Amino acid sequence: MRGASGPGHGSRAGARSARAHALAVLRVRSTALALALLPAAAAVILWTGRTTGQFGPGWETARWSVSGFAVAVLGCAAVAGLAIARGRPAVSPTVPVEEHAAPDLHALVRDLADRLEVPAPSAIALTPDCDSWLEDRTHARAGGARGAAPVLVIGSPFLWWMRVAELRALLAPVVAGTGPSAHPDIAAARRVVRGLDAAVANAARPAGPWSGDPAADGPGAPAVRGPGLLARVVRGCAAPLRRAVHRAVGPVARLLLRAAGPHAAAMEQGVAAAAADRAQAVDQGLRVAAQEQVGLAYAGWDRLLTRVALPAWRLGRWPTRLDAGVVSALTELSRRDRLAAGFTSRLGERPACDLLKEPGSTDGAVSLLAARIFLGVRPPVPAAHGAAPEWTPVDWAAYPEEVVDRIWRAEAARLFAALDALGSPEPVGVSRPAARAAVPVGRRLPECASAPPPGSPRHGSGPHGGAPAGEAGPEWAGPTLARVLDRFAAVGGTDALAARISAEVAREESASAPDGPGASPGAEPPPGTGGAHLAPLAPMGLPLQPPRSGKELLADHVTAAVCCAAVDTAGALPGLDWLDGPALYVDGERAGELPSLVLALVEDGEAVGLRDWLAAAGVRPEKPVRLV
Repeated sequence: MRGASGPGHGSRAGARSARAHALAVLRVRSTALALALLPAAAAVILWTGRTTGQFGPGWETARWSVSGFAVAVLGCAAVAGLAIARGRPAVSPTVPVEEHAAPDLHALVRDLADRLEVPAPSAIALTPDCDSWLEDRTHARAGGARGAAPVLVIGSPFLWWMRVAELRALLAPVVAGTGPSAHPDIAAARRVVRGLDAAVANAARPAGPWSGDPAADGPGAPAVRGPGLLARVVRGCAAPLRRAVHRAVGPVARLLLRAAGPHAAAMEQGVAAAAADRAQAVDQGLRVAAQEQVGLAYAGWDRLLTRVALPAWRLGRWPTRLDAGVVSALTELSRRDRLAAGFTSRLGERPACDLLKEPGSTDGAVSLLAARIFLGVRPPVPAAHGAAPEWTPVDWAAYPEEVVDRIWRAEAARLFAALDALGSPEPVGVSRPAARAAVPVGRRLPECASAPPPGSPRHGSGPHGGAPAGEAGPEWAGPTLARVLDRFAAVGGTDALAARISAEVAREESASAPDGPGASPGAEPPPGTGGAHLAPLAPMGLPLQPPRSGKELLADHVTAAVCCAAVDTAGALPGLDWLDGPALYVDGERAGELPSLVLALVEDGEAVGLRDWLAAAGVRPEKPVRLV
């Protein structure tokens, strides 16, 4: 006989707890309905008493007052109920995976459901996240049918990094959750919570041309929307009334949600406990290994997004094979980290992405969705010729040329523009004739726009101590690396430069800040950040980059100038490091020591180490740098 602490007992206990808390959520709804009906019940009593003679003419004023109040309360309750029922719950942005596109994956999920003796999910979708869950889309306006099973949402990195057996073990407790979800009380409680949550979100949503349709906005919305002219006019006229209704219903929904929230959370905990207990008998040995792979995949996915994908997204480019990139990133991590070395031995087994018919096209759809989730439906770049910017795909082979090189050139141009605006101090040290001879060459290049025009004070004897007319200017007159090194050799030559670059970066990021829902370019800086530069927030409400001080920004720009000079004069190549992002390769080897040398120059004014590295790499500081 199975003991009281066996798997079956845990599953039944979790299901009972979930149903009990679901009934508590429904009681909150019933209580609100009873309170709305209470004035109407009092009015019915007063009118019935008049008919039976229990309440004489002295009750006439009270009768009409209570009746009017009851009608008003019922009207408000009807409007609130309609707004809550018609509110569209938040739906996670996903890429649907139809059965004809992944028959093996659907067969695997159905087999899991049969083994667990639970209903199979109604659909499968992928999300650019290292997580998997069941999402109920059966709300009246969520696009699903009442009573349908929830949708299984799978994190796309799992399909590319995990093996088929590991994915089955990982999905077992998730699929098992469809059993408790099929209970009518739990399903009804979830609909109540989703409706209240949608009503609160509608009340908090800022006014806009699309505020009448909550689903029209958001990261997962299509890039092109095309309602007709009549629909636009009608929606624009009805928007103020709709906004007023949503704002009035919001506090009521928030109060109900606060009362039902603890019970809803306990209900979901009970459902999860019941699902986990039911799934213990399925691939129990592989589940531990699969959970280890989840942590590893999350680490690689986070590095890939923040170090590799984000620089491309900020340029309006979206890497088309993010999920394939996470395999390369984790393979590189295994090569560097001996603790993770054993994980690459699994790569000989069948990957879970083989369950898809066309993994490449699916990876592309998920990659574009990731860009839209983090930075918005439109890329955060200036519009060209008045047209709205569009996302541009880039594959990994073209990433160094289209992303890395462009970033370096743009930052180097910003650095030299700041030098031009501030004016350079007197160079320190022995002048270099080769540098002076290189200045006219820089002036002939259209990219070297930072060279001073003829007739400017720096071409004659002026406040900056330029050379007399007819002679070549000092070594800092063009966009050369020698000019940058001389700037740092001067006393007090970095603070003003760092402040100006920080201000320029903040101005450019604010001008191209994402305008999706949740974006808050003007939000107050978090406490403890001091004077660090804060990047605007993405539609998810997360910063696009960690806070960076002025010296850190300046070091990045100097590094970019050094990399441009190395590419232009020493035959170096821009490249991609799967864990660290943009990288410089000299003679086929990554220049890993360059950031520390630049940091020593920026923070301590120590230029000897960087000059030695430039000489060893064959970089000529006196040659002009090609800018954007």
